[in-house]
Amino acid sequence: MKISARNQLKGKVVEINKGATTAHVRIEVAGGAIVTASITNEAVDALGLTVGGDAYAVVKASDVMIAVD
Repeated sequence: MKISARNQLKGKVVEINKGATTAHVRIEVAGGAIVTASITNEAVDALGLTVGGDAYAVVKASDVMIAVD
């Protein structure tokens, strides 16, 4: 697979919570950080995602915002 996004974080799927149409997929990446993605249930099935399986969190964003109280 080739992809233009430079921020690719390899990890393990630790949780998949399917809703009516959308799933929240949690991936544990290096250092124990958790990245959560919201994707369709159809995408979860098409990718064959399972808890304990390897996956990449791919981040492609034009803006990153930071906020404080």
